This record gives sequence, structure tokens and C-alpha cells, in this order.
Amino acid sequence: MLTDRGLDAALETLVARAPLPIEVDKLGRRLPEAIEAAAYYVVSESIANVVKHAQASCARVGNRAKNGSVVIDVRDDGVGGADAATGSGLRGLSDRVEALDGRLSVESPPGGGTRVLAQIPLAHSGAQ
Repeated sequence: MLTDRGLDAALETLVARAPLPIEVDKLGRRLPEAIEAAAYYVVSESIANVVKHAQASCARVGNRAKNGSVVIDVRDDGVGGADAATGSGLRGLSDRVEALDGRLSVESPPGGGTRVLAQIPLAHSGAQ
């Protein structure tokens, strides 16, 4: 789905299978393949963590291309407490994003939900 129809379609399919409501912002355009793949994995792993650990009632996936970067912003209203230093999935996402000269951050105060934010420069692959 990702290769054939792009990130928007792949994320629609992903969230349709989730056991909780998830809103997704659409980019409305294709991105370079490596960036779409990284963005998809950020969202996929983040949603898996929401379902498995967060006890959330809903989540939201923000996607936007801004100032030469794509920004992926996954938030939930769960219990918080996620720690990127102790989870191999989050570390793997960070590695994947950093390989594209991007950065990944996780904010997850106890009781305050979790936010996974990835920023990947479009210039890395020559796309603007």
C-alpha cells in the first residue's frame, strides 16, 4: 500500500484496523520513498505502543510538510510514562529518522499522554 499509493493511503489503512479512534491529517502529496517509509514506521510503532501500553481512548496523527521538512506528530490521551531509552521500538524509530538527518523526540509525562514527534528534512533525498 505504501509503495503503490503513498503515505496517506497507508496510514488510512493502518488506523482503520486500530481498536480506538485515531484521527489522521493527510499530507495530500507523495514524499520520497525513504521518507514515506520512515514516517510510516514512526506512526505504526507509535500506534502499536498506544494500543499496547497507553490505555488511551483516542489518538491523533498530524502530518505536515513545512519549511523543507516533513513533521510527523503522534499524540494520545493515555497514561504516559513512555521512555525512549528503555524501549527498543522507540530507539529503532530514532535510528531510522536520524539516518535521514532527522530527529525524533518523545514527551510522555506520567498521566499526561504521549507525544512522538519526528522531523525529517526533505532535502536529505533531494526533494523539496
